[in-house]
Amino acid sequence: MPTILEPGEIEAAASSPPFLYLPPHNLFTLRALRLERLAEGHPLADYLRLVAGLCYVQQQLMDDPPVATLPDPERIKVCQEHGLPPLAADSLVREGHWLPYLDTLLQRYRPAPQLAVEQALATLRNTDSGQRKAWAVALVSGQFTLLPAALVPFLGAALQAAWSHWLLSTPDLALKPGDSLSQCPACGSPAMAGVIRNRGKHNGLRYLVCSLCACEWHVVRVKCVYCEQSKGLEYVSLDDDRHAANQAPLRAETCPGCRSYLKLLYLENDAEAEALSADLASLMLDMRLEQEGYLRPAPNLLLAPGSD
Repeated sequence: MPTILEPGEIEAAASSPPFLYLPPHNLFTLRALRLERLAEGHPLADYLRLVAGLCYVQQQLMDDPPVATLPDPERIKVCQEHGLPPLAADSLVREGHWLPYLDTLLQRYRPAPQLAVEQALATLRNTDSGQRKAWAVALVSGQFTLLPAALVPFLGAALQAAWSHWLLSTPDLALKPGDSLSQCPACGSPAMAGVIRNRGKHNGLRYLVCSLCACEWHVVRVKCVYCEQSKGLEYVSLDDDRHAANQAPLRAETCPGCRSYLKLLYLENDAEAEALSADLASLMLDMRLEQEGYLRPAPNLLLAPGSD
């Protein structure tokens, strides 16, 4: 059984790194603060601040969840016995345990007046649970074209808050590697980005960050997490006078074999970097790689990708 560590705990065994790290309980506050800092002088400042506001509400949902019940313990037990993600998003999203998180988010979120945001929130408030589930199923399965793009940040925020809360509140979770390197062992969702750690005996190890529940799992470096080949991988960063190319805090690992890429955060170059906020603040890199013919399998549930 793999060891699950809270951030900051030290793994006792020197022979192998911890397989998993759970997100901190103040995850969404940390994201919000980072987004606010990144928004200063950024071309997408308004959007980054909008997401920061959502993150503060997500933290409220973590600290004061709208419902006390967790997903069925017996079902979680059966999943673990069969080596399946115990908080499997593809099935739980259809059952609606997360809907109270969306209702509460819609009640508590008070954005600055903006017509597009107000219309999106009104659409969600006035839509029945069946349609909400259908949109959420499309979102967690990566079918962004099956739901209005304006709804994505608000649906995604509610889903993330629910799954992160369940991840941190479910006792005795025994998690095993997923069917693919990029699959979260807790909920089965795809990774959003990778983090190269910079502290202790496990300095330099890569952990992938789940796009839904924020669980982190260890995957060896210099291997494409999609096709698992190592040949010809290259690392691309945004042009920035503050950093040499090999010292950029954020770089994309590009694979010539499957023409995919994954963003990586190098904490030795920015110890306070956080995956979701760094991803949203580096969309220019996505645009560049798209123009070069690379595909991005890693979703960000708070932003709908372009329609191209």
